[in-house]
Amino acid sequence: MLLFINLGYKQLHMYRKAYRHFYFFLFALLVACSPKMAINKNNPNEIRVLSYNIHHANPPSKSKEGLIDIEAIAKVIASQSPDLVALQEVDVNTKRSGNINEAVVLATKLKMNFYFFKAIDHDGGDYGVAILSRYPLTDPQTYRLPSNQDPKAEPRILGMGTASLPDGRKIRFASTHLDAQRPEENRMMQVKEINRLTEKESLPLILAGDLNADPNSESIKIFDQQFVRSCENCGFTIPVINPRHTIDHISYKKGNNFKVISHQVINETYASDHLPVLAVLQLNR
Repeated sequence: MLLFINLGYKQLHMYRKAYRHFYFFLFALLVACSPKMAINKNNPNEIRVLSYNIHHANPPSKSKEGLIDIEAIAKVIASQSPDLVALQEVDVNTKRSGNINEAVVLATKLKMNFYFFKAIDHDGGDYGVAILSRYPLTDPQTYRLPSNQDPKAEPRILGMGTASLPDGRKIRFASTHLDAQRPEENRMMQVKEINRLTEKESLPLILAGDLNADPNSESIKIFDQQFVRSCENCGFTIPVINPRHTIDHISYKKGNNFKVISHQVINETYASDHLPVLAVLQLNR
């Protein structure tokens, strides 16, 4: 309305009606061109799930330890129009990330609901995993995962919430980030605990994250006892340049009425040290 500061009242009234029509047209155009509106609406049972280790929004490709580019992370996520997003390596009010709440910033930019799940204290703030959702979220729960006495073993968690789909059905959605040490002992302990925690879950469950384990590892073999991953011959997710390992996974609990429509690794090499993974799942009635 700053445009009207120097206009008289009659002129203001005359232009106001024209501008209302203009803004209505602009809004309709934006909605019509929205990627989210163009994707997924022919089948309301389809759910677009993204898993992304965001490296606390520090783009390793720039080799600048203090550089934080949360806008780049938001753009990567928005480009895939996901319904659910599992994030790992999320900073909340840490000094290294400029004392911003990355979960809040991403949720605000993407206009999504969210929960952050703290794993550890870090650099004056918190560090952990998060979930984002186009759907309403309730019932957040943080589960501590076990580890051995290795001093290098960082505490790990499973973060989970309930998403309410537009048709009233509810699903559980979880994000996790497992131990990164070379020996598999901790990862094996952690996937066993995840299987135990989710064994009696009555709602359909999608679990995604950085499992730090290749598909042929013992950890994944244990994980596969209770979960169906969204691919068999999965694309590599790390490093982002000439990737050689598949450690980022999207899955659902065995016995759930999901069907995998597609799975792909997104070739985005700037924003993080992991490539994001997108799966389209169909939840049948």
